[in-house]
Amino acid sequence: MNNKEGNNKRGGSRPNSSRSNSSKPKPPMAKRAQGPKKEKPEVKAAKEAAEQKIKKQNQAPKRQKASDELRLNKYISNSGVCSRRDADIYIQSGNVKVNGNVVTEMGYLVKISDVVNFDGVTLTPEKKEYILLNKPKNFTTAFDEGQEYRNVLELVRGATNAKIGAIGRMDKNTTGLLLFTNDTDMIRKFTLPNQKSSKIYQVSLDKNLKFEDFDKITKGLVIDGHRVSVEEVSYIENEAKSEVGLKLRTSNVKVVRAIFESFDYNVLRIDRVSFAGLTKKNLPRGNWRFLTDQEVINLKNI
Repeated sequence: MNNKEGNNKRGGSRPNSSRSNSSKPKPPMAKRAQGPKKEKPEVKAAKEAAEQKIKKQNQAPKRQKASDELRLNKYISNSGVCSRRDADIYIQSGNVKVNGNVVTEMGYLVKISDVVNFDGVTLTPEKKEYILLNKPKNFTTAFDEGQEYRNVLELVRGATNAKIGAIGRMDKNTTGLLLFTNDTDMIRKFTLPNQKSSKIYQVSLDKNLKFEDFDKITKGLVIDGHRVSVEEVSYIENEAKSEVGLKLRTSNVKVVRAIFESFDYNVLRIDRVSFAGLTKKNLPRGNWRFLTDQEVINLKNI
């Protein structure tokens, strides 16, 4: 092989090479598609504020509630005939008149001096009253037990002229805390089966409570087909084992009695010593007192 052929093989030029000539101009690159330009946060906020201002300027001015006005549903609830929620239903149904005119507007404002007719009856709004009584024996919450036992309303008759009612029922032998109010929303709240407030009862039995029965009550039981959950059971300190403390959520004293009777104990006495955080402190048997503003707030927040 001569030198010429060797040079061609090692470093000679390749006329058929596909490499492009570097001096040839390249075609322009296609521009990448771009989305809409994003606004800066401060610019967007300024635009929204301007739109809200224009919107408010175009709206009719909202009438401010005067000091002597209140919502129609609250007026109805204050009168004691039903809760605010139920009042709204009656209003929407056209069963409420104000000064002779049917009102179906939600949030309608009325004055105390207005004449409100609810389902054919003229209402009288009342201030909300909350009265706590330490009930003695031989008074009952029922009205159908004849004249032998007096009604508990006699014990709070001088407290207010409002049409108040007791929250829950108590028979003649049950003593302790009983709450009265004309606040229908609160009455409904504390008589619902799924209420969250606890009550504490001291129960006197005809014999000592056996430990095995104590344990069964702690775990809960079924009475008349309904599950009864007991938060706490305890023997009263420095007392006989027939004196038992019971903590549960129901305000129905019949349930307390039924728990022990289901284990063949006779209940001699039941005393409610605590009701939704309220106690008998400084409240002798047979006496009553108004709740403080803070106590009312606490009850509403339960």
